Amino acid sequence: MQVKMEPSWAAKLQDEFEKPYFEGLVSFVKSEYATQKVFPPGKLIFNAFDHCPFDQVKVVILGQDPYHGPGQAHGLCFSVPDGVPFPFSLQNIFKEIKDDLGIPVPKSGNLERWARQGVFLLNATLTVRAHQAGSHQNHGWETFTDRVIHLLAEERENLVFMLWGAYAQRKGQFIDNSRHLVLQSVHPSPLSAHRGFFGNHHFSKTNEYLVANGKSPINW
Repeated sequence: MQVKMEPSWAAKLQDEFEKPYFEGLVSFVKSEYATQKVFPPGKLIFNAFDHCPFDQVKVVILGQDPYHGPGQAHGLCFSVPDGVPFPFSLQNIFKEIKDDLGIPVPKSGNLERWARQGVFLLNATLTVRAHQAGSHQNHGWETFTDRVIHLLAEERENLVFMLWGAYAQRKGQFIDNSRHLVLQSVHPSPLSAHRGFFGNHHFSKTNEYLVANGKSPINW
């Protein structure tokens, strides 16, 4: 099956595209886009991959679902396009960056600038029905994104994995801590951020690790 995706990722995942579960997933997603309002726009489903080639990944941030409100999701977890108000979790991410590194809160919540520096902003599920959180879970996306994380963890060295919340931590529980830096805390959601996301210093810890391993830090 031909899937439009950045070439280095497409080559790594070609075997996955041929598996029966993925063909079923494609059928489901096509049907949903044809009959429902679904986010992100179809051409942006693999936006995280397109902005961050396999060999350029330095940091992995794992989300769960795309945003399900109009105009929010554009294929990068926690990110919104220019001009879109910040969702609460993104507000809290920027607050922690400001407290951790002294970087002012930006005017835009578009995190493409992170992706271009090697921050892979992956949702576990890459599509969602409008206003229905979790509506595309358990249709095959999780199997696909598990494979993506395995490829990074097994074929790359000295990556940083940011796993926020129990869902992300379960999904990344196999990652070898001796090969990569695995940073865990509660989710930046308003329901939990005050219980350990604020003050986790994940952004400064990431840059310290990258520099220690001969990589350029991220300009958060």
